[in-house]
Amino acid sequence: MMKTKKELKLEYKEMKPPMGAIIIKNNLSGKIFIDVSKDLKSIINRHRFQLKMGMHKTKELQQDWNEYGEEVFSFDVLEELKYDEKEEKIDCTKELELMKMIWLEKLKKDGLVQIYEK
Repeated sequence: MMKTKKELKLEYKEMKPPMGAIIIKNNLSGKIFIDVSKDLKSIINRHRFQLKMGMHKTKELQQDWNEYGEEVFSFDVLEELKYDEKEEKIDCTKELELMKMIWLEKLKKDGLVQIYEK
């Protein structure tokens, strides 16, 4: 049985994209960039697009991308933030920023990696 356009639209609106933290890693130098988003796939696509177009806001990351090329970098999900099934609409902005701060602090504390910072 095929779904109607209205049913498909409603289904789409109710979809919850994965949210959380991503890491972009320069596999040559080991230097990393961390960001968070309510839509992980979109944020990865945005960063990749900005880097390809030469307009990323993190200048040092952009310089390394230009110098070494796309093949040196990897894009991965660092951690996902789970939805609270009890809540229909919830703004997770604060939780995501806290997640980012925790990861940055943890990685800086370990001292094993350098971090691209804005």
